[in-house]
Amino acid sequence: MARRTSSSRTARHLPSATLGKRRATPFTYDVKLLEAIPLSLKREFVCDQMWVSNNCLRFTSLCPVTGQPDWADIYLNYIPAQQLVESKSFKEYLGSFRMHGDFHEDVCRIICDDLVRLLAPRYLEIIGQFDSRGSIAIWPYVQYAIPGDDVMQTLLTTRMSHYAPGKYAPTYQRSI
Repeated sequence: MARRTSSSRTARHLPSATLGKRRATPFTYDVKLLEAIPLSLKREFVCDQMWVSNNCLRFTSLCPVTGQPDWADIYLNYIPAQQLVESKSFKEYLGSFRMHGDFHEDVCRIICDDLVRLLAPRYLEIIGQFDSRGSIAIWPYVQYAIPGDDVMQTLLTTRMSHYAPGKYAPTYQRSI
């Protein structure tokens, strides 16, 4: 089957090492799985601002104390500058946490830090909705805004000051 090409990106701008190919997925956290692709290069868009959301509805990591699995929904919302996260690489990256032990809050901070380093976005937030264990559900909210961009700094401050658990996550029901 011939490899399809993007109408707005040349082949040299796409991750040729993994796009559309199987690769061995590590059994523990690996930042090297993340890949970025550039925003469209060949077209002038009328709108130059966008939100991008990626939702992982069955994320797993391990409790660092008990070694038991922790389940969560992870929501990534961001305003790109020049790069987008390649969705397959993001899926494999999140899957690499399956055997990684860390506290919920740190998992969300790690994901945020890794994506900020990869994408250099204008704004990015990670919402983790970890399932209840021992009758306590933990829902960390982590965010980043590019320094020096007053609009993004205002967004960061506004969203943090108005945050409430579940407020910025989708409200649809997952089918079981």
